[in-house]
Amino acid sequence: MKYKILALDMDGTLLNSQKKISPKTAAAISELSKRDVIVAVSTGRGVAELQDYKDELKFMHYGVTSSGGAVYDFFKKKPVKVHPIQTDIAFEIIDAGISEHAMIHILGLTSSVMRDEDIKNAADFQMSIYAPMYDRICTRCNDFKNYVSENPGEIIKINLYHRSPDSRQRNFERLKHLDLTFAFAETTALEMSPKGVSKASGLIELCDFLKIDIAETVAVGDAPNDIEVLKTAGIAAVMGNATAEIKKLADFVTDDNDHDGIVKVIEKYF
Repeated sequence: MKYKILALDMDGTLLNSQKKISPKTAAAISELSKRDVIVAVSTGRGVAELQDYKDELKFMHYGVTSSGGAVYDFFKKKPVKVHPIQTDIAFEIIDAGISEHAMIHILGLTSSVMRDEDIKNAADFQMSIYAPMYDRICTRCNDFKNYVSENPGEIIKINLYHRSPDSRQRNFERLKHLDLTFAFAETTALEMSPKGVSKASGLIELCDFLKIDIAETVAVGDAPNDIEVLKTAGIAAVMGNATAEIKKLADFVTDDNDHDGIVKVIEKYF
C-alpha cells in the first residue's frame, strides 16, 4: 500500500512534553511532504492555536482542526468544511461551565476565546503548561453568550476545563443529552463538538475532498480523543506515551513524543 496522508495529532504526538516540535521530527515531516504525501495535523487545537508552529509547519497545506470542527486550507486561509455548534446549545454549555466555575474556552474558525482571569489562573484547571500560549493568542472575553451571539455560525468547539475530575463528570451528566460529540482530554477537560464531528469525520472529509481512499491514510495519536481516527484510518500508529487502552488500537506502537516517535512511523510506512 502506498500511503498518501499522514494525519498527526499535536499534543502528546507531534509536540514533545515541552510543547515543541523537535528538529528531527520537523525535518522528517518536511521531507515527507516533498514526496507527494499530504502531512496534515489532526488536532483538538483550533487554527489560532497553531500559530506558534507556523515556521515548522509552513509546508502544511491542510489540517483537521478543532477535533474535526473545521477542515482547513492553510495556504488559502479558508475552510474546506465547517461544522458550527448551534447557538442554543452553546448557551447551555456556557451555563454549565459557569455552574462549575470552570474555565470556558471557545474556539471559532480562526479565534480562541477565554477570560483573562482564567488564563492567569490556568494552574487551577491543570492547564498551566498552556497558559503562555493562551496569553499570546486568545481574545479576552467576559460575556461568552454575547460573543456567541455576535459570531453566529463561527463557534465550532467549546472546551470546559474543570477544577477536578468530579466536576468534569458532573458537567458531562448535565450536558450528555445534547446533540454533541464529547471527549475527555487532559486531566479535567470536557471537549464538545457538534454531533458526529470528530477527528475521524474530519479525516474522511479531507480524503473526500482530495479524492484519496481512507485506506491510504496513516493516523498517529496518543489520547482518548484520537480513538475514532485511529479506528478509521488505514493504519493506526500509537505513540509510546499513550495509555495501554489506546495502544490496543495500534497497528504499530512507536517511540514516545520525547523520542521522535513520528520519525519511526515515517520510516516504517513511507
